Amino acid sequence: MGKFLNPFTDVGFKKLFGQEVNKFLLIEFLNDLLVGEHHVVDISFMNKEIVPEAFAGRVVIFDILCKDTDGSYFIIEMQNQYQDYFFDRGLYYLCRMIGNQGKRGTDWNYQIYPVYGIYFLNFRLPQLVKFRTDVVLSDRENGVVMNNKLRQIYLSLPYFTLEAENCHTDFECWIYLLKHMETLDRMPFEAKKAVFKKLLEVADVENMTPDERECYEESLKAYRDYVNTIATAERISREKGLAEGEARGLAKGEAKGLVEGEVKGKRQMAAYLKKEGLSTEMIARSSGLSVEEIEKL
Repeated sequence: MGKFLNPFTDVGFKKLFGQEVNKFLLIEFLNDLLVGEHHVVDISFMNKEIVPEAFAGRVVIFDILCKDTDGSYFIIEMQNQYQDYFFDRGLYYLCRMIGNQGKRGTDWNYQIYPVYGIYFLNFRLPQLVKFRTDVVLSDRENGVVMNNKLRQIYLSLPYFTLEAENCHTDFECWIYLLKHMETLDRMPFEAKKAVFKKLLEVADVENMTPDERECYEESLKAYRDYVNTIATAERISREKGLAEGEARGLAKGEAKGLVEGEVKGKRQMAAYLKKEGLSTEMIARSSGLSVEEIEKL
């Protein structure tokens, strides 16, 4: 176990950003994320029954729902695995938050407060080809923003590759710390901003109560089991697919043997992931097979 929490776990993520006692961390992060666009003075955590945790197979979404003093809403999620209809789900929850602002009677003039959806993604999606993707309601042709009340920000962590010495903005420092937190042994940005030192104090496993540590260890085990499941499936696919493909190709003297072996390896990988309970869409993304091919396995 590392010196600091793994923020990709349920317990780790919520301890850093979902507790009243540590809400200053979330406020600082939001202000660095939205610098020049929105300034958060204070937040209040809300009842998450409006945006419940979702379990679909082994998919787990860690939600934080809070409200700014100016009326703006924030939904913050850490997601380690693709979920069926992920983009639709995110849009639906944001629309729910907008719809909940409606008031009965004829006096309401349809004035609504902004709703932000902020998504940490610990995987790649075909639609997102860079680290940060900002979604707004805008004109398709000229890009003019028509309404700023619905905002989505996707943070695709695999695309963030900066080293500590190359992190110049406070936001870049935040992402570096979150991505490398479990392997850090010191604070690389202590002189840059006081909140970063506080962040690691909160994340220090030694500062947890016995009950908190027990819950964290269980959460960490679940996260590592998931990571190992994906890694094992990919390794089995490569080894079996390449071995069988090479053998067939050498025996027949045909290059297509390699291709056939690779396809078979993908099918074996998909079958393994299907047995582990992963969603069809996630298996398709991981294996390269079509949804139809996976459903036939």
